[in-house]
Amino acid sequence: MNHKVVTYALGWVLFFEGCFLFLPFLVGLCYQEYREAFSFLGVAGGCALIGWLITRFRPKDMNLFAREGYVIVAFSWLILSLFGAIPFMLTGSISNFMDAIFETASGFTTTGASILASPEDMPKCINFWRTFTHWIGGMGVLVFMMAVIPLAGGRNMFLMKAESPGPTVGKFVPKVKSSAKILYSIYLVMTILQVVFLMFGGLSLFDSVTAAFGTAGTGGFGVYNDSIGGFSTYCQVIITIFMIAYGVNFSFYYLVFVARKPKEALKIKEVWIYLTVIAGSILLITCQVRPQFLGWGETLKHAAFQVGSIVTTTGYSTVDFDQWPAFSKTILFFLMFMGACAGSTGGGMKVSRFMIWVKTFLKELKVMIHPRNVYKVKVAGQKVEHEVLRSVNVFLVSYMIIFIVSVLLISLDGYDFETNVSAVAATINNIGPGFKLVGPTCNYSGFSTFSTAVLIFDMIAGRLELFPLLLLFSPTTWKK
Repeated sequence: MNHKVVTYALGWVLFFEGCFLFLPFLVGLCYQEYREAFSFLGVAGGCALIGWLITRFRPKDMNLFAREGYVIVAFSWLILSLFGAIPFMLTGSISNFMDAIFETASGFTTTGASILASPEDMPKCINFWRTFTHWIGGMGVLVFMMAVIPLAGGRNMFLMKAESPGPTVGKFVPKVKSSAKILYSIYLVMTILQVVFLMFGGLSLFDSVTAAFGTAGTGGFGVYNDSIGGFSTYCQVIITIFMIAYGVNFSFYYLVFVARKPKEALKIKEVWIYLTVIAGSILLITCQVRPQFLGWGETLKHAAFQVGSIVTTTGYSTVDFDQWPAFSKTILFFLMFMGACAGSTGGGMKVSRFMIWVKTFLKELKVMIHPRNVYKVKVAGQKVEHEVLRSVNVFLVSYMIIFIVSVLLISLDGYDFETNVSAVAATINNIGPGFKLVGPTCNYSGFSTFSTAVLIFDMIAGRLELFPLLLLFSPTTWKK
């Protein structure tokens, strides 16, 4: 373990978090929230100073490998959550530190689960920070760092693989730094476009920016008590479109807009399956919930919004979908697990993993019938390597173990089964709202400190695809 390069990288994480915290300070000044603004300034200065001091000691050996990459990523997200929670405490917005960590971790992991009963009563700079954490976490803070600084002597790919969602991560171009720049350029342009479209629909600059941050990171923190329910139909449609767009593999956008290879982009089967599942789910839910709304148009709008919100793990809501019939709720529940495409800002298990699991299942059926034949698992015409198959299967086993243990642990609080299961599903898949006591009109403030800690672990583990956080508990990780 190269401890010095790990410390050096974490110093940069702290420095950049200090820079990020400076933005809500400016927002506080604009809205004359001086006490809250200077709280952000104090934390920003402290983080930036500590980070700057650490990065003054650049190690001679800047090489890192997979082990260091996983450790850096895991500790980065823990540090972001811990230091990002301090402004909530200093401003008095959240009095309990564990709850403050929960809110911040929920923001950075783009979960959107909140302990706040009335977010619209919070100062503007607090709500800006809540939604801005979504935007930071959506693409990944280390991907941002790689786009700005030469971090690890040419081995940055280990960091990108550890932080980026999905079973496989590839580079757009030979240099990882250039790939990171391309990713963030696409991400930034899409965010700006959404802000412009929302402002065209009559939203204020603040509401447009915060809604765009939550959509871009597929996070879903609302700055109003009814989430997006009070927005106009036009704005809800725009958010629906962008939610689904952010759930698409960013390789698709690179091929279309940067590489100018639209035919290659159209060959990405994962995107077509993702869009097909969305269309089918919208159709089924629309047909069942039609009696609850005034017309087919309104029904389709709400069904499309909630399907897009859940499958991309954004977590926004326009209606209380917890009141929908069991069939529609079950569809949404299954969409929680599937999630969006690999290489997107969405959470969940990812469409690509389900593709591999289904193809592996079908292959095994063929082997049982014709045991002497050799069959290969292929995705998009390419053979899936054994390492990827093994990783995907280990991911499923690890996921189920964490899921079951988490449900057992939080059940000690005595809440009903549907609340407990949906709470764990909503946090480990980085969605936000669940059902019953954690539904779209409720929040997570009722859980004990212990259960809150369990759900924080689930959020971070889910965002990092489990393994980086789990490796922190392995003694082998820390051996030289």
